[in-house]
Amino acid sequence: MIALASDHAGYSFKERTKELLDNLGFSWKDYGTHSSERVDYPDFAHAAARGILSGECDRGIFICGSGIGIGMAANKHPGIRAAMCQIVEAARLARLHNDANVLTLGERLVTWDTAEEMIRVWLETPFEGGRHVDRIRKIEL
Repeated sequence: MIALASDHAGYSFKERTKELLDNLGFSWKDYGTHSSERVDYPDFAHAAARGILSGECDRGIFICGSGIGIGMAANKHPGIRAAMCQIVEAARLARLHNDANVLTLGERLVTWDTAEEMIRVWLETPFEGGRHVDRIRKIEL
């Protein structure tokens, strides 16, 4: 199951992501926000990160205006590896080399077509393992 979270600036892409996930056969849980009214992204990033860490969800897609703030909030949780991506290759490498369990996107910075392709690539790319495992273990303090 994919955890979804956004603030008001990422709400439109989050709603479109639900449709994409449905079409791709992925289940999802929406941790909010549930409208385009102004809200604070950490509230939703924390709720969705807890959903991943509890095992309720496997991975997450978090969206705000830039993808930066919501990712910073998510990365405060040990065990979350949120990667803010603006190009498809970054989304691929975030999974392949960093085992990113959260993809963060900025609705104000990328087109929906780019976001959709990043989501598709991120979902289908497996973690490579190998030499990257020890590096990932060194991320948390």
